Amino acid sequence: MITKPKVPVGQRKDDRAMIRILATSDIHMNVTGYDYYADCTDTRIGLTRTATLIREARQQAVQNDALVLMFDNGDSLQGTPYGQWAAQTIRHTHPLPQAFAALGYDAVGLGNHDFGFGVAFLEQIAEKATYPILCSNMRYKALKSPWHPYAILPRSVVLNGNNEPICIGVLSVLPPQTLQWEAHKLKGKAEVEDIVTSAHHTAANLKQLGCDLVVALAHTGLGADTFENGQENAAIPLAEIDAIDAIIAGHTHLTLPGPGHAGLKHVDHARGLVHDKPVVMPGWAGSHLGIIDLSLKRDQNKKWRVENSKAELRSIQSDVDGSTVAEDAEISAFFAAGHVETKAQSAEPVGRITKPLHSYFSYCGSDRSLSLLAEAQAAAVKPFLANTQFADIPVLSAVAPAKFGGRAGPRYYTDVPAGEISMRHVADIHVFPNELRAVLANGAQILDWLEMSAGLFSQLSKDGPHLLTNPHWTGHNFDILYGATWQIDLSKPARFNCDGSLVDAANSRILDASFNGTPITEDQIFVVVLNNYRANGGGDFPVAKNPRLISLPSLRIQDALRDYLAGNLQPTLLAETVKPFSFAPMGSRTAILKTGPNARNYIDELAEYRPIDLGLDDEGFMQVQLTL
Repeated sequence: MITKPKVPVGQRKDDRAMIRILATSDIHMNVTGYDYYADCTDTRIGLTRTATLIREARQQAVQNDALVLMFDNGDSLQGTPYGQWAAQTIRHTHPLPQAFAALGYDAVGLGNHDFGFGVAFLEQIAEKATYPILCSNMRYKALKSPWHPYAILPRSVVLNGNNEPICIGVLSVLPPQTLQWEAHKLKGKAEVEDIVTSAHHTAANLKQLGCDLVVALAHTGLGADTFENGQENAAIPLAEIDAIDAIIAGHTHLTLPGPGHAGLKHVDHARGLVHDKPVVMPGWAGSHLGIIDLSLKRDQNKKWRVENSKAELRSIQSDVDGSTVAEDAEISAFFAAGHVETKAQSAEPVGRITKPLHSYFSYCGSDRSLSLLAEAQAAAVKPFLANTQFADIPVLSAVAPAKFGGRAGPRYYTDVPAGEISMRHVADIHVFPNELRAVLANGAQILDWLEMSAGLFSQLSKDGPHLLTNPHWTGHNFDILYGATWQIDLSKPARFNCDGSLVDAANSRILDASFNGTPITEDQIFVVVLNNYRANGGGDFPVAKNPRLISLPSLRIQDALRDYLAGNLQPTLLAETVKPFSFAPMGSRTAILKTGPNARNYIDELAEYRPIDLGLDDEGFMQVQLTL
């Protein structure tokens, strides 16, 4: 194991030793506090600002003779055009390991998105890292792995004015679904184990190896309160493991402590305790710094025991006046050159559009950005279907919103003005480094596909208004299948839960599903073009349970969109219907759409719903009452 000894200095006379754990999670290469999609500064994000909080929190701890441990909890390497630039520009040393080293990170865990650029890329990162990169529940089959299953950190704490040795064990776990989501990068190369099962035996092993405390870097959120093998969000049962003393959680981009997890069983959301164990979840994009303070005593057997703990979050943006902390000059310098090159790369023109593209109304109105993406996907795949057995099979193109507000906030929407379009706009429409896939699906699977997507919506009753969408449903799991048309009846209950499990086979929200004006039959066969995440089972859509994949070369979706906008792909006219779905008449029932405040610029596009602007909610989302 890689270790890095640190010895605190000081003469605090106390029979308790103090440890401060600092944590970041889900940075997603938001390192500069800059929105490359909108080409403007964004003071709500960025490691350069989190770094200021890190230094302040570290200094406070050192002044109190506390040992400081610094961790990142995964999904740091992918998520912005800067991350794309850094991954593709091999001649440069990746700046993130340099910044982590300068900030004194003791270990970094892996998240599912860290595999988005492949294992070879992770190997390059590991070569430059001065800290251990960890993943306990994924085993790489090659002789040399870029990550370690755990780390053992020998350190010292101040006790009664003396430096006393202490040994910290660190494990790291991620969703087992990572192997499925990133199958195109990991298939045949890795094996994955359940989060809780892996953490249980890894923590026990660390204790047997002499670790006094165990910290879990858990790239997982707070979901079900009881153990289920293969859980994506397993932080609650994880906290039941006796050998684990503190947990850094993440993956869902939420925060803890905080009201977002109020009401969950075994969770004290105000104090950041799960099963009475300290847990922090520091948001995303560098928005928060997580802090866990531990007070330790030695028991009669001279073993260290946690006596008290405190979990807190510090935000880079004040909740009182909206002010933000300053950027750290040293950390900003690491990212300066890449920032300039990313801006230049993002500004490269690729074509022109005659109407603006935005995602403010993806759930109810026309989304020209999605119809453009659907057309580009179909146009890129069509040549590979020609002169094959699939040439005459009708084609559908499945797309879903990439930027839809949600946990990322009211500014996280695609918004591209008419006129010249550049690479930053391409990334704004489709933010992920996904590849194209094509599958065969019959009509019954298509209908279930649409039913699964329709689960996004709330069931509307006469005593409304209700929120139009289920807040527990993830926006990128709302697929629109261009080429087909259908209605959604929101008076009916959903057929599927958000995890893809069947609620009731008798439930049906989808009406009048058609292709070229003819009803879709259960035995009709289609080619569906989609991204690798969905084809690999991401989102738990029923169609991915038995996928019939069509062989394609490696095709990046962003490249297909760029080529289509540049006029290098032959149009298919698949997405001529900009809004292929509509809502069945609801007798003037009302629903509340939450969207970004800049949607006011396009409110006339919702005229069919007689929209009423209800103002902004506490999070800054615009609330629009719709009549269906």
